[in-house]
Amino acid sequence: MLYRERQEQLERQILVPYASFSDQAGPRDYPIEKCDIRTEYQRDRDRILHCKAFRRLKHKTQVFLAPEGDHYRTRLTHTLEVSQIARTISRALRLNEDLTEAIALGHDLGHTPFGHAGERTLDNLVKDRGGFSHNEQSLRVVKYLENNGKGLNLTAEVKDGIVNHRTACTPNTMEGKVVRLSDKIAYINHDIDDAITAGVLTIEDLPKEAIKQLGRSHGQRIDSMVRDVVLSSEGLKDVIMSKGVKDATNELRTFLFENVYAESTAAKQEEKKADKMIEVLFDYYNNNLGELAYSDDENHQDRIQIVVDYISGMTDSFAINNFKRIFIPKSFI
Repeated sequence: MLYRERQEQLERQILVPYASFSDQAGPRDYPIEKCDIRTEYQRDRDRILHCKAFRRLKHKTQVFLAPEGDHYRTRLTHTLEVSQIARTISRALRLNEDLTEAIALGHDLGHTPFGHAGERTLDNLVKDRGGFSHNEQSLRVVKYLENNGKGLNLTAEVKDGIVNHRTACTPNTMEGKVVRLSDKIAYINHDIDDAITAGVLTIEDLPKEAIKQLGRSHGQRIDSMVRDVVLSSEGLKDVIMSKGVKDATNELRTFLFENVYAESTAAKQEEKKADKMIEVLFDYYNNNLGELAYSDDENHQDRIQIVVDYISGMTDSFAINNFKRIFIPKSFI
């Protein structure tokens, strides 16, 4: 018996009936021979982990633009925290941990430089074309852009979880629902932690009832949320929080939008410069498409889409350096 088949049999013995089973993984974009050792979802996880878009996440802003300290989250550390939380929940609920991990690792591959400021700017620039959304761009990355334009050729369940990880979306698998909620748990808590580190907030500023419900420390709040998700979702074909914990979580989220994410806050003032930088780069490359390398196939022939793909794939430092190279005069001293 192959190692993969042994693992597939083990899933049948351990996982709940409404979990996603590796031996029933949905189709890939094009067929490939199965691995002797890894299941289909393990294979997808590895493909995401080793792709270029994943490595670039370490130089993309999470919330605080180009922080000088070493301890602020980046898009990569956010992704790893989501993965850890999601795997804990999936294992406790006897769902497919490999599928969960693959979705979590891939959910932000299409995110722009400069965090949500970059996403907002790109969205405004292509509003007449339906706008820009990082979850849809993440799907585009794994379907078309990675692997020299061939894509990562992932299973249907992983792609579904990636494109549907935002709060307003509805994933088709339980594992996708775990990642969707874990993303929220992760960013609410680590953004509070980073804001306190930056001196933007103190623990005393946080909503008192929410803190009473969830805990004062970073670890206590995550533990409260994760425990609640596991207890509330046990035996259900859904992934939920109890009303009390959900209300407290949403209260913290609203507080962050008003006191950390809002454009008027001191922490976000530098983002106006990032907005302008992306606008200028977008206009430049739209008029100088010949400077970009891209695959000349049916998925890469739209001029504006080529520019969007290029800019959204930039890291913060790459965008800044490109702006300097193109628009800032060189010193001859």
